[in-house]
Amino acid sequence: MLISATDLGVRHGTGFVLSNVDFQIERGEIVTIVGPNGSGKSTLVRALIGLERASTGRVTRAPGLSIGYVPQRLHIDASLPITVRRFLSLPRRVPDADAAAALERTGVAGLERRQMAGLSGGQFQRVLLARALLARPDILILDEATQGLDQPGTAAFYRLIEEVRAETGAAVLMVSHDLHVVMSASDRVICLNGHVCCEGTPRVVSAAPEYRALFGLGTGGAFALYRHAHDHDHDHDAGHGHDHAHPHHAHPHSHEGHDHA
Repeated sequence: MLISATDLGVRHGTGFVLSNVDFQIERGEIVTIVGPNGSGKSTLVRALIGLERASTGRVTRAPGLSIGYVPQRLHIDASLPITVRRFLSLPRRVPDADAAAALERTGVAGLERRQMAGLSGGQFQRVLLARALLARPDILILDEATQGLDQPGTAAFYRLIEEVRAETGAAVLMVSHDLHVVMSASDRVICLNGHVCCEGTPRVVSAAPEYRALFGLGTGGAFALYRHAHDHDHDHDAGHGHDHAHPHHAHPHSHEGHDHA
């Protein structure tokens, strides 16, 4: 177990943003948190990595855990000159060979001398990912990391994340609003709305009444388009109950079969 939360609650002011959240992620998993605006997605991530204090419950992180973090947004002032190469050495310098390898791995080789402020949205996010990978993370955390990218760019970014997971064995925890793509890129989906509404494999969560109440049925066609064929039968499903959703109020009654896209 890399990170776990037990009965986690986070209070902002007089009210709870999150309550009664149980969470765990193991090495090699890709887990995505979805939910409407204000549902506590970023708050949960911040609590898991120690940037938010738990008001109730507890968060446990594996000793020596290395985290690579790609934030929701990072603004770099165009008047502040900073090259990609210099950015990759913040906060600690990395060898040129390591920087070049990270850029190549994320599909933006040769950008070392480019100014960060002059990169396209897709290039910028891939440089952020390269910097996160330089930490050799046990877990890669992406908080709405594809904001501002078009649909093909978003799909390409998520495919890259899958490749990185396969090559490095790092777990991936994503917060995303890209419902049309996220279902293809995840082993497990957690639907959040101040608490865990339902949890399970992408196919099962998409059929859960709690998910459909929040997001409607409009993602079905795109879900079929992007779904990959191995969204079930993962070796690490055992022990997580990935075969069925875990709604807090009711179980879904329409479990879809394992047809392949």
